[in-house]
Amino acid sequence: MKNFKRTLITSALPYANGPVHIGHLAGVYIPADIYARYLRLKGEEVAFIGGSDEHGVPITLKAKKEGITPQDVVDKYHGIIKDSFEKFGISFDVYSRTSAKVHHETASEIFKTIYDKGLFIEQTSEQFYDEEANQFLADRYITGTCPKCHFEKAYGDQCESCGSTLNATDLIDPKSVLSGNKPLMKETKHWFLPLDQYEPWLREWILENHKEWKSNVYGQCKSWIDGGLNPRAVTRDLDWGIPVPVKGAEGKVLYVWFDAPIGYISATKEWTPDWEKWWKDPETKLIHFIGKDNIVFHCIIFPVVLKAEGTYILPENVPANEFLNLEGDKISTSRNWAVWLHEYLVDFPNKEDVLKYTLTANAPETKDNDFTWKDFQTRNNSELVAILGNFVNRTLVLTDKYYNGEVPKSGDLTDYDTNALNEIGILKVETEKALDTFHFREALKSAMEMARLGNKYLADMEPWKVVKTDPVRVKTILNVALQITANLTIVFEPFLPFTAAKLRGFMNLGKFDWKELGRTDLIGAGHRINTPELLFEKIEDEAIQAQVDKLLATKKANELEQQTAKPAKDNIVYEDFAKMDIRIGTIIAAEKVAKTKKLLKLTIDTGIDQRTVVSGIAEYFEPENIIGQQVTILVNLAPKMLKGIESQGMILTAENSEGSLVFVTPASKIKEGSEVK
Repeated sequence: MKNFKRTLITSALPYANGPVHIGHLAGVYIPADIYARYLRLKGEEVAFIGGSDEHGVPITLKAKKEGITPQDVVDKYHGIIKDSFEKFGISFDVYSRTSAKVHHETASEIFKTIYDKGLFIEQTSEQFYDEEANQFLADRYITGTCPKCHFEKAYGDQCESCGSTLNATDLIDPKSVLSGNKPLMKETKHWFLPLDQYEPWLREWILENHKEWKSNVYGQCKSWIDGGLNPRAVTRDLDWGIPVPVKGAEGKVLYVWFDAPIGYISATKEWTPDWEKWWKDPETKLIHFIGKDNIVFHCIIFPVVLKAEGTYILPENVPANEFLNLEGDKISTSRNWAVWLHEYLVDFPNKEDVLKYTLTANAPETKDNDFTWKDFQTRNNSELVAILGNFVNRTLVLTDKYYNGEVPKSGDLTDYDTNALNEIGILKVETEKALDTFHFREALKSAMEMARLGNKYLADMEPWKVVKTDPVRVKTILNVALQITANLTIVFEPFLPFTAAKLRGFMNLGKFDWKELGRTDLIGAGHRINTPELLFEKIEDEAIQAQVDKLLATKKANELEQQTAKPAKDNIVYEDFAKMDIRIGTIIAAEKVAKTKKLLKLTIDTGIDQRTVVSGIAEYFEPENIIGQQVTILVNLAPKMLKGIESQGMILTAENSEGSLVFVTPASKIKEGSEVK
């Protein structure tokens, strides 16, 4: 494995149209901060880069909705996000923003370099256009029905219900967000990055040379590459963003996915004039911390941009996490189903490390995980208070009580004492191994084992009893306990920095380097500790119930909104309705579609034939329970390939007040093929 002189750490730029929530923290910012703090403790040269992503259509939509400018939107949320990160202790070396002048200049330079090399494809294509608004429509300016799960508010680039990546032209009944009208198709010119031309290079660079990447990252890259890459547009018709710096591109900006990762580079420029050693020296190791929704951008698209430019280093690793859910439901900013960081900091003052601990212990490293307030309380009360806090408090209180706060001199060690002290070194190795391979949940577990070790040692030794029979022995016991405590100030520094600082204050110690971890003479006899205080405090049921009640109120509000009947769609003429051939059919076979959560493959007797329909109803129906179910089916819908299966129609369903789907069926069983008129 190559030895590097320095490490450049980037964390995905949060989108500045809302605050940061616990899903962002668990997926990106806490693991990135742990790694940066760990490397700094080891004395390595580290740069930890962050910033706000401030371009793109969602910003303009929010501005339009609130009657303000896009700059007003990003100024507001950049301020909230930056302040929250600072108070939470995310240790960025710089936290910049993509609306900054240096970023506009940097992104323009990189685009122009690739353009001047002739590596972009200039292509005219048809794009949706809103005549009333007099502008081309970016993907997020278009909504319609998802062709895969039939969610009626899917965007032109993604369905937020089933998570499918879409093209705007895939949508059923597309409408302009600006006017509500059905958009027209109109020719426009854009520049494309020819990903397909880099496919052989990507196959070698990732699939052959980076097999050590996490399985979720490697697997997603392999799926994209094996599926065949296509040219991807790097420009958009929009008035908010970085203007495309070439002639003939008036009214166009760089696509946000192109300019946002360049924000890492521009932020580094803002931080230091010596930025090139971080981005162009092959002795620098580049690590991207991201969520799984950003894997393709950071592992395929951004590396191709850097490769095309030709002078930048490429990422050595991209340790992406999966998603964090909240109380059994997907975190959703649009539904306000989230725990917002800035609100947490108000509701739980001085408990930054409690949230860090909980999110790290339950990190979605290999699969989606769930955050619950009850688990948060249990982690605090049963682990931080009852194990780490209990051990520290007992050790310091007994030292204060028996020796007036002075570290006693150790006598002869028993085998039990020696084994306890030796265990510190073993746990150091385990913690290091996990941190070096981005297994932060396992690393935290090893760190907590050191606290468990101390807690068990004191419980077994019972110095409060031994002091009555062998006061000399108690000096050794407490010296051992204090050495373990001093080591805790080191091992918890990457994970719980506020706690580590607080503990150093209790012990009247300076900050140790990571190399000191494992030493059993960190604190000398005669050293005076300060008056001990509690390291953690219990979180009572009332505080947790208040958070649960807040979420329940949000859930109730969402349900009431769902129950409100949607307004009727625009009028159509009878001839449009008459074109639809809707029949009654019976499901005669049903099975789940492999590697999907939402799709069922149905075989339906329509009275005129037996046909296959792929429907996004798997979350609401078990295949074995719907055999024989009569359904309403649109039989003359054009066939469409879904997951390699040709779907020959659409099942009609309705959403009930609970948000679940129900079949639209006749009141009593009727003959298959009966027409709905």
